[in-house]
Amino acid sequence: MKHFTRRSFSSLATKGILGSALLGNLPMANAFTLSDKNKKLGIALVGLGSYSTYQLAPSLQETEHCYLAGIVTGTKEKESIWKEKYNIPKQSIYNYDNFDAIVKNDTIDIVYVALPNSMHADFCIRAAKAGKHVICEKPMAVSVAECDAIINACNENNVKLSVGYRMQSDPYTKEVKKFVKEKTFGDVLFVSSDAGYISKGNPDQWRLNKKLSGGGALMNMGVYAIQTSIYGTGQNPISVSAQEFSTRPDYFKDTDETITAQFKFENGAVAHMMTSHNANGNRLKVHCSDGWFQLDPAHSYGPISGITSNGNILEFPHKRQQALQMDDFSKHILTGSKNIAPGEMGKRDMIIVEAIYKSISEGGKEQKLSLGNLGVVS
Repeated sequence: MKHFTRRSFSSLATKGILGSALLGNLPMANAFTLSDKNKKLGIALVGLGSYSTYQLAPSLQETEHCYLAGIVTGTKEKESIWKEKYNIPKQSIYNYDNFDAIVKNDTIDIVYVALPNSMHADFCIRAAKAGKHVICEKPMAVSVAECDAIINACNENNVKLSVGYRMQSDPYTKEVKKFVKEKTFGDVLFVSSDAGYISKGNPDQWRLNKKLSGGGALMNMGVYAIQTSIYGTGQNPISVSAQEFSTRPDYFKDTDETITAQFKFENGAVAHMMTSHNANGNRLKVHCSDGWFQLDPAHSYGPISGITSNGNILEFPHKRQQALQMDDFSKHILTGSKNIAPGEMGKRDMIIVEAIYKSISEGGKEQKLSLGNLGVVS
């Protein structure tokens, strides 16, 4: 982490879209019309860690509506490696200090922030002020207040915002939502979702550093379990109770290891989730009045696998979820199609995360949730 630097949010107060080409009062990045639906948008990846290296960049070789146009890294050695591998122009390579110069680069339409969680708000806001559309990797931020700051910055600068919820673009997720909406197996009664893995890596990694991650398993894999609990019922929860467990306190010194939580929903359904950095979990099962359906695995990069109580096996052609995700957001920008993972969804999930941590701090006390005003459900 020694390569990372931080910048003050206020340092760009007089910069940003003032230096970009304008069309009326809108940044050029937001000036697309329906006639541009065949255009490919340029994406710059901010942070070249494992996710960008092994998932985002390869996925951008398979996308239809966007392409890898630039990079932002704090590691000098990576500049030449990525430049050669992906034929990235020198003028589209930035570091964390000169990132704001991206405002002058018309080949970059979208900035994908894939940094440690504590750096999301900083770079999302700077990208918005530069007139670039924003994809923020999950979780959206380390607090609800930071989510609000990101949303406000994007609104004020007339740019689009999406959260890196790759599963929202996956065909298996869409099938689950269809089952729930059409009541294929009757009314949803109970949802069970597990999302976790066993961490055996460097104890100094940023995910185990609360200042960088904002939390442990809940702020990582837990977001998937929250999401599946919601689209598994088709509703936002009205309350949550939670518990925390630790079996390796010598390793998980600063962050949560394992968390379980229970949700209640307005229609009477309930859900149980488990997330962990010390237990494997990768399943969603939805119990209904007339049967059940499940995904196992449910959260991994794929291929996903599904089955229903009537013996049907769910099968869809496999494509990189990140490619589907980035194409969906690009189509939203180009054609006005639905933004399937807007910033408000990321804020909603952070409200739930904060409520889970509060419940744990209060001995598992049930926390009421008011999420209807956010305008997002599944």
